Order: sequence, then structure tokens, then C-alpha cells
Amino acid sequence: MTIRLRPVEEDDLSFLHLLTSDPDHTGEFQWYGWQNARPLRERWQDNGMLGDDGGILIIADGDDRAGFVSWRKQIANRASFYWSIGLIVAPGFRGKGYGTQAQKLLVRYLFDHTTANRIEADTEIDNIAEQRALEKAGFTREGVLRGAGFRAGRWHDGVIYGIVRADLDREP
Repeated sequence: MTIRLRPVEEDDLSFLHLLTSDPDHTGEFQWYGWQNARPLRERWQDNGMLGDDGGILIIADGDDRAGFVSWRKQIANRASFYWSIGLIVAPGFRGKGYGTQAQKLLVRYLFDHTTANRIEADTEIDNIAEQRALEKAGFTREGVLRGAGFRAGRWHDGVIYGIVRADLDREP
């Protein structure tokens, strides 16, 4: 597997809508109900889904779209910010390391091209596969977020993970 991250193209918009709106494609932990496709198109037309406050990139394996990664700026204080990231891997690519590799690539991209010192990700406490992927990508489990996310008619606990620039210096 040799994956890369690439900008969203217009013909990717229906793929992104499937991964964010269709329960057969979102995965158990990402289904939040049907979504209007128009905001995706409007965002793409506005800035190609790449802005100063966040973005979306396609996870590509050759010509195949394996999913997407996203990030958004979070203000820490008057002098600093950090990134909050997420991803959805397409059904046929799950459980094969795509999420781990995509998160590694996104961390490197954000640290190489911005001044942020911290990147965080969170997931539901029952999403063990995503927790393993984050740990393999170099993230450290930092704590439990009690009752942090509403999905499927009830509140779910979450787990927060973080990575800072210094963690990359310790990589072999």
C-alpha cells in the first residue's frame, strides 16, 4: 500500500457525500443522519476545501479513493492554536492500515506547513480500531471525554489523543 493525500477535485464531491451521509458508507461511529450535499459543493467552490482554518484531503491509493482526512483550527489562547483532525476510510479499505498511514501523512503535512505545535483527535470510546490506528500513528491517549458526543439517540463517551512536534523527534 502506497497512499498519498491529495486535494479534493470536483468529481470527489459525491464520494465525500457518501462517506458523510450514507449509513452504508459512514461506518458505525460516523453516522449522524442524512446530510445535504450542497454545503460540500459550496465549500469546494469557495476554497477547494483548503483554507487557513482547516481543510479536507482525499486519501488516494493510486487512482482509488480510500477515504478522506480533515482538520480544523482550534484556538488555544491569544498566542497559539492547534489542529483537530479526523478521517473516514471507505468501507473496502477499512482494517488495512489506511487510517494509520493517512493520519501519519496528515500530521507530517500540518507540522511541515503550519506553526501549530499540537494536533489532536478524538473518537468514541467503543471505537477500538480508531484508537489503535491513532496509537500506531504516534498519538498519545490523553483522557476520556465523558458524554461528549451525541449519536444514534444517545450520548457517548469519547477518548482524546494528542501529538506534539517533539513526539516526531522521538520517532525511529
